[in-house]
Amino acid sequence: MAETALAARLRRLRPGRQATLGLAALVVAQALLALVYATSPAVAGVADPLTFAWVLLQPIVWINAGLLAVLTTRPPPASTRRRYVGLAVGAGYFLVLSYFGGLLGAGIGSGLVDVNWALPPGYSPRLFYDGALLRLALEPYKVVGYAALAYLVYVTVLDAAGSALSGVVGLFSCVSCTWPIIGTVAASVFGGSSAVAAAAMDQAYPLSSLVFLSAVALLWWRPSLRSRGG
Repeated sequence: MAETALAARLRRLRPGRQATLGLAALVVAQALLALVYATSPAVAGVADPLTFAWVLLQPIVWINAGLLAVLTTRPPPASTRRRYVGLAVGAGYFLVLSYFGGLLGAGIGSGLVDVNWALPPGYSPRLFYDGALLRLALEPYKVVGYAALAYLVYVTVLDAAGSALSGVVGLFSCVSCTWPIIGTVAASVFGGSSAVAAAAMDQAYPLSSLVFLSAVALLWWRPSLRSRGG
């Protein structure tokens, strides 16, 4: 019996023995770091243990899901021109997510440079820089997560049927590619309202992880681009 499309897709989730061992070792290291942080005097007497647990879990989820998706996704054969288009779209996609996700923005020229090691693992080391034109607030889990999404978008452009231009049009007309941008923009908009933000704080971490995981899954699966003809 021929292998079904679903079975073929699921078989891609096996990144190989070395990659699997590396990911397993990374998860163990992350869990140990989270445990050390959770039992440190700096976080004694946490008011909401459930929210705190989500805070510790979110970077682990983002980093490992993103790495797994990248390790199990290979770019298809493509012309040099399409690869350049894919790189440009992927880079632009990363910048859009980074802007609405708070990684970069307009600077005010204070010249401040700071590395914060006091945050939970995955949020730290957090690099902050404020220049005349650009402000950076780089958290490792977001950098890895957004980079993984950008790579998946790059592969999606290469995988799209038709011309390079029609592939880009198809990319931004499919839910699997626009969903993470919509989710990030929505989080940014609602996060700007103190009343809404306070009401939704308990759900912010699981919801943002749900948006990220569903975006990774959709882009990894790429369910409709070929059938759309671009």
